Amino acid sequence: MTSKPALMQMLQQLIQTPSVSCVSPELDMSNLPVIELLANWLQPLGFKTEIQTLKDSNKANLIATLGSGSGGLVLSGHTDTVPCDEKLWNSGPFEASLRDDRLYGLGSADMKSFIGLAIEAASGFDGRLFQQPLIILATADEETSMAGAKAIAEAGYPKARFAVIGEPTGLKPIRAHKGMMMEAIRLTGQSGHSSDPALGHNALEAMHQVITGLMKWREELQAKHKNPFFEIPVPTMNFGHIHGGDNPNRICGSCELHIDIRPIPGMKLDDLRAELKARLQHLLAEQKFKLETFPLFDGIAAVETSAESELVKMCEKLTGHTAGSVAFGTEAPFYNQMGMDSVILGPGSINQAHQPDEYIELASINPTVELLKQLIKKFCL
Repeated sequence: MTSKPALMQMLQQLIQTPSVSCVSPELDMSNLPVIELLANWLQPLGFKTEIQTLKDSNKANLIATLGSGSGGLVLSGHTDTVPCDEKLWNSGPFEASLRDDRLYGLGSADMKSFIGLAIEAASGFDGRLFQQPLIILATADEETSMAGAKAIAEAGYPKARFAVIGEPTGLKPIRAHKGMMMEAIRLTGQSGHSSDPALGHNALEAMHQVITGLMKWREELQAKHKNPFFEIPVPTMNFGHIHGGDNPNRICGSCELHIDIRPIPGMKLDDLRAELKARLQHLLAEQKFKLETFPLFDGIAAVETSAESELVKMCEKLTGHTAGSVAFGTEAPFYNQMGMDSVILGPGSINQAHQPDEYIELASINPTVELLKQLIKKFCL
């Protein structure tokens, strides 16, 4: 067990402990060193710490609880980062460099710093005085599969009434975000010599029909679903990747398209997937192609916490900002489905996330700690 270091040392140690999550196995890392670091800091503060190992994985969540009760407050952050190209950085991504009144490093904004700031805010409280528990939650694999948040939701634990997710929002509260689903569409036809089209079934030409049909569906979705709370008030559909065939003088025997759909709250991922498949089956019903549709990952649901939530109103009061919306996804849908009201609120900017020379402004550190102290007082004492 190690006593909690000074705040800046905590932030630097978190950045200096690599925990990249990536769909490419050669880049993927365990987050256990970060989890163990956090547990060693939290235990001397009186937190009960539980390491929840993810199935068939070298990844884990940390559930750290101070106090007890049926309600309470979760302060949540993910421990993983995206990969990076070190050659593009002016200082090493794991060096945690201080310059220009900023802390630079991979995960400084997105979002290891928030976990350290939550620990700093909690360190001044005596859990024996809490009427409701404070739970610091550190999750795995947010940047890839959301496996950590899924494991929390599947376990139905920890239980709390409110959750603050410290993604970088410039300390402006966010109560809604769009969902995200990435789907693959694969058509298999018949290759043959290009001199005679009758020798095959051209999957590339059929995919042209598919794209035309999807663009029509996109128009229908955008006419039917609107939410002016979002900067882009309609669901979007992006055609991001296509590959088919291998040579100009061969009829294309197979073609695959990848699309990204960003639904707004009220639209369900399962319904969209079912409609996608049904539309394409109808479109290609009279043609000799094998159609396959499958998700590239499970997807993230859209989320909207009520503007009347006590947590939303308190965050608005403390920050002076009306709660807004964003287009990027978070772990909030998993916590909301467990009965928590979730707000996304943290230091740093999403514009710095996933970029070389990621940083957090030093001027945002103390205001974040003070803000979290006020939330702990309100919802735990």
